[in-house]
Amino acid sequence: MVTTENQYAIETISLTKIFPDWWGRAKVIAVEDLNLQVLQNEIYGFLGPNGSGKTTTIKMLLNLLHPTKGASFVFGGSVDSPAISGRIGYLPEESYLYRYLTARETLDFYGRIFGLPADIRKARIETLLEMVGLSGMGNRQIATFSKGMARRIGLAQALINDPDLLILDEPTSGMDPMGTRQIKDLFVELARRGKTILLCSHLLADVEDVCDRIGILYGGRMQVEGTVRQLLQQKDEMQMRTGQLSGRALEQIKRIVSSEGSPIDIEKPMDKLESFFIKVVAKARQEKQRTSGVEAGTGISGFLAEKPVVQHENILDKLVGAHPQKGPEEPEKSDRVEATKSPPVSQTQPPEADYGLLQQLTRQKTEAPLPSTETVQKEPEKPSVKKDILDDLIRKKSSGSTEITQPEKKEDTENA
Repeated sequence: MVTTENQYAIETISLTKIFPDWWGRAKVIAVEDLNLQVLQNEIYGFLGPNGSGKTTTIKMLLNLLHPTKGASFVFGGSVDSPAISGRIGYLPEESYLYRYLTARETLDFYGRIFGLPADIRKARIETLLEMVGLSGMGNRQIATFSKGMARRIGLAQALINDPDLLILDEPTSGMDPMGTRQIKDLFVELARRGKTILLCSHLLADVEDVCDRIGILYGGRMQVEGTVRQLLQQKDEMQMRTGQLSGRALEQIKRIVSSEGSPIDIEKPMDKLESFFIKVVAKARQEKQRTSGVEAGTGISGFLAEKPVVQHENILDKLVGAHPQKGPEEPEKSDRVEATKSPPVSQTQPPEADYGLLQQLTRQKTEAPLPSTETVQKEPEKPSVKKDILDDLIRKKSSGSTEITQPEKKEDTENA
């Protein structure tokens, strides 16, 4: 998995963070003289007990905290640069999501932050929801999600910008064993496709399964660092696994081992509870038993399945230039190149047919006929009747009579 490139995905040089008290005196040394080097295309397990400085280090890498001394670099630059920060996906320890947004609206919100076009956001949202097993819950509000489901949607938002570096703090917290297994497989596949992952977790079995190297922090200092095999392999013991053996063969093995002066313990191996749990649930899913829980993730697909390139703008151009109605088959390489080279369609200028329609509507509105003079002359006739009635009332009032006479209807007489 690990590349041989010289540039590190993450590098810290004597990174130190001291939190002072009210008087400015050193109170808590959260991180002290940390020299961390994470290779590109590597899954690095960043471990330590609570309060060891893991989260503080992550916040300094993301420029959320300023170090007391030392420096940190991501892909050889500073996170202050938008070109660097746009290549990072971050999942914090707690999922700070808007409770009243749906899953789709949440991913669309984060896609807008990264400036992704609407068509790319829509395609990526559906891909990510299927990948984390929430395709059937895209229209549910985040407030109705369990903690494990919230972690799934949090992981999806960390991948919405197709990052080169994933910083994940307790990504499988609250997930069921099936979801945990799927997410671990997802990490391995992402690293195989060129992503770098900094993984913080207290679930050490998960770290052991997926990480290339691990580092253990205590008191803000790096205590030990190395590959999983180098740190965990016991060099003074041997382990053998065989099929079913007869009692006679077991006795011979015991005599041979005893002659070497070494103790021997023979017992039947046990399956891991995680593996047994997965087998039971997988069988139930194959039988299509009814459930209202999350679905199985689909794994890497869509934009995450593409080969990584150095120029990230080319990924967007390729996705925008791709024909939206292309069949399920992948286009030929020459077609992909042409789609990448073709200039993107301008979104600010409407097509020519719209201009013609606009001119036609404008011309029709301008050339609409004015109201006829007959209509204009007939409208004042109504107040003239009212005026005759008013004059009649004034005349009757002056003469002292209360009887109101109606005006003569000349039109009826003439018609008669």
